[in-house]
Amino acid sequence: MDVRERIVKRVARELKDGDYVNLGIGMPTLVANYVPPGIDITLHSENGMLGVGPYPREDEVDPDLINAGKETVTETPGCSYFSSADSFAMVRGGHIDVTVLGALQVDQEGNLANWMIPGKMGKGMGGAMDLVAGARRVIVAMEHTTREGGHKILERCTLPFTGLKVVHMIVTELAVIEVTPRGLLLREVAADVTADAVKKATGADLSVADNLGTFE
Repeated sequence: MDVRERIVKRVARELKDGDYVNLGIGMPTLVANYVPPGIDITLHSENGMLGVGPYPREDEVDPDLINAGKETVTETPGCSYFSSADSFAMVRGGHIDVTVLGALQVDQEGNLANWMIPGKMGKGMGGAMDLVAGARRVIVAMEHTTREGGHKILERCTLPFTGLKVVHMIVTELAVIEVTPRGLLLREVAADVTADAVKKATGADLSVADNLGTFE
């Protein structure tokens, strides 16, 4: 299974029936493809769309229907449109149940860094700062380490912060980690991975749940 597919399939299991969900640009958008049967969610896009549908077939493409990542999408029955200001009012008002975002770094306090690397050209912070402050639950979906094998889960983020103490859960291709007041708790490991391997790949202390689970 592709690493990204493994991550987003596990994230999708965290969604509950009736949730209003915002999916970040990149890998998180794939979560919508794996929502479990019987679970009905409403996707929110910060550019002003509530009821975002799946990616269109070639004969369904409408250039006026795009998500916040400028990708063409479809609409679901009952979809509504509004200004970006109204969309962010929904976010800031606490009306989004779950947001799923990528990350450059997350630390043991749930601090998130995902919008820029100093010295590199950035496109701007986007809506991430509002989303992590306003959503009721923040899930980070990311690969466990950098391409060079460096730690992305740290004792303290070294990159500019997006939000402080905002992350509730981290899902990677290796593990599901919950951020608790006492630090990081390893809830699940991938079926082909050991808890020791996850600890080695993590740059912060990890407590292991008594009922440690596995995911495919």
